[in-house]
Amino acid sequence: MDPYRIVFIGTPEFSVPALQALHDNGYNIAAVVTKPDRPKGRGQHVIASPIKKLATAYGYSFLQPTSAKETWFEENLVALNPDLLVVVAYGKILSRSVLTIPRLGAINVHASLLPKYRGPAPIQWAVINGDTQTGVTTMWMDEGMDTGDILLKAEIQINSDETSASLHDKLAHKGAKLLLDTLKELKSGHLLATRQDNSKASHAPFLKKKDGRIEWSKTADALDCFIRGMDPWPGAFTSLSGKRLRIFTAEQMRKTTKQQPGVVLEGFPGDLEVATGRGVLSLKEVQLESGKRLTIDDFLRGYPVLPGTVLG
Repeated sequence: MDPYRIVFIGTPEFSVPALQALHDNGYNIAAVVTKPDRPKGRGQHVIASPIKKLATAYGYSFLQPTSAKETWFEENLVALNPDLLVVVAYGKILSRSVLTIPRLGAINVHASLLPKYRGPAPIQWAVINGDTQTGVTTMWMDEGMDTGDILLKAEIQINSDETSASLHDKLAHKGAKLLLDTLKELKSGHLLATRQDNSKASHAPFLKKKDGRIEWSKTADALDCFIRGMDPWPGAFTSLSGKRLRIFTAEQMRKTTKQQPGVVLEGFPGDLEVATGRGVLSLKEVQLESGKRLTIDDFLRGYPVLPGTVLG
């Protein structure tokens, strides 16, 4: 077993490959910290976080503070006497008093090439903004939002059909490998830290449900990126006859139109093409409010949309 006593701190699916990697490689996990169980779905059933489920399966003890500033939480961390905190998508800010508890410090795995996309939604914004490359970064944590000194980076290409969901999974596994590389470098004494260039920093703010509304005045290219970036959360949507229409997939067409943005165009049966600020977007998979997710062909058979209809 590795001599470092590690407290692992994380919550969502993105954190899972990292904890799995530490476990599979024999690292000494003294405890796991994750967010409290919370109600979810229509039935509001209380659900444990993916990390709690994994920690339970591995037999690790875990802490679930409502706030990372709670006195009992800090006291428990001190009692664990960790050498290192490993933080992967925890979802809460750690105070200076918590970060100074471990002997060596706190290492964070962040899903961007810092200092680009500091903040809680780096994966979504990389896709939304049409980036062709992103990656993961490990860093020493400080009190700021992803502002600590950089340790290692690993790059990854963003495919033209990439969604936030598919990129999330790739980066989660990339981040787990980078974490192992970082810990090996730390153990060997060769790990170097580099200050971030704050002049090159950008922010990736949290996305709310309302942020998924489509603005048809944008270009078809930008809307294609937007729809893929909003999948799976918060989901891209527009309105059709006063009802919410979620758009899962779309394709920009090699054609132009003089119609106003948001207007449904004349097309072949089974197609739903919409004018944008520049270019045309063909909707491929949609879901009308209270309905099922359908291919556009199946959707139009049950809910015809006439040319000239305005989406908004």
